[in-house]
Amino acid sequence: MIPLHTAMAASMEEEQSLVDRATLTVRDMFSTATAGSKVTRYLAEARGVIVCPSVFRMSIAFGGGGGGCVFLTRDAHGSWSDPAFYRMSSANFGLQLGMQDVEVMLFVMTDDGVQSLLDSQMKLSADVGTSFASSGSGLESGTAGEHNTSIKGVQKSKGLFAGAALGGSKMRVNSAANRAYYNQIVGPEDIVVSMRVNNSGADPLRSALSEVLTTAQSRPDKTSGQTTTTNTTTQTQPVATAPSGSVSSQSLPPQ
Repeated sequence: MIPLHTAMAASMEEEQSLVDRATLTVRDMFSTATAGSKVTRYLAEARGVIVCPSVFRMSIAFGGGGGGCVFLTRDAHGSWSDPAFYRMSSANFGLQLGMQDVEVMLFVMTDDGVQSLLDSQMKLSADVGTSFASSGSGLESGTAGEHNTSIKGVQKSKGLFAGAALGGSKMRVNSAANRAYYNQIVGPEDIVVSMRVNNSGADPLRSALSEVLTTAQSRPDKTSGQTTTTNTTTQTQPVATAPSGSVSSQSLPPQ
C-alpha cells in the first residue's frame, strides 16, 4: 500500500504542476490584452477554455508533438469548473524543419464545441469548426478562419518551426490524470458539466480566468481614437498550411 500511495502522490504532483503552468499561461496570454482585443471578447463569450502550457514539437521532414492540456467550462453564473485533463498530440508529414515550444489556448464558443470535447477523442479540424492564429512574441488581436466557429485558438511560440500548423491535432481525455487529481474515477462530464468534484489546487487557475478578463476589459484599447486604415492595408501571409481538411494558420498584425 505504501508504494501505491507514493505513486499516486507523485502522479498528483505532476497534474498539479500542469494546472500551475496553465495558470501562468492564462496570465501570459492576457498580459497585454485590452478591452478591444478579440481574445478578450472570446473569453467573455466562451462556454469553456482549453489551456495547453507547452506543446513541444520537433521535426526533420516528419513531424510530431504533444503536450498536456486542461479543459474548464463556465456555468450560467459565470463560475469556472475545475479542470479536466487532456493530451494534445499530432503527427505531420511534408517539408518541416525545426523545433518549437508553443503555448496554446482554445476558446470553446458553443455547446456543440463543449459536447465534442466530452468524447474520448476529438480532432481539431474543420469538422468541429476550429480556427487558429499564430503569434511569435505577443498575443495577436485577432484569429484566423471563419467567424462562426465552435473553437477558436491562439498560440504563442518559442523557437523556429516551418511546417504544418496545429490543425489536425487530436485531443484525448487523460483518464489516468483525472483519476489521480480527484482521487476517484471521474470523466470530463463529471468535472466540467455536473461539476461534482473539486480540488482546491485548481482554485488559482479558476480565479485567473476571471481576473484576466476583468483586467483586460478595464484597459483602454490601444487603437481607440485611431483610424483603422492601416488594418485594411496590412499584408498577411500564410505561415503554415495544415493537411487537407484541417486548419490553416496565418500571421497576424501585432496587438
